[in-house]
Amino acid sequence: MLHIVNKSPFQTSAFDSCLRLAKDGSALLLIEDGVYAATVGSATEARMREACARLKVYALRPDMDARGIAAKAAEGVTLIDYAGFVDLAVQ
Repeated sequence: MLHIVNKSPFQTSAFDSCLRLAKDGSALLLIEDGVYAATVGSATEARMREACARLKVYALRPDMDARGIAAKAAEGVTLIDYAGFVDLAVQ
């Protein structure tokens, strides 16, 4: 199952709720302000490491680029483009 989080983990609990409900092996896609969860050095870094250990974690590269944080992507997070987003949705 694909889970999509588009809200900042610093403003809502959508990221944490998703992690709690996602089954092992599911995919998590971070888009819009949700990409802030995928950065090294953030308050969510430990939870992101745990997520990467049990989920396939993706972040939308154009959203990371727009926020100037693509270079800070956490290890285990795969950056994808819009075509990759469509591929995930189709799966």
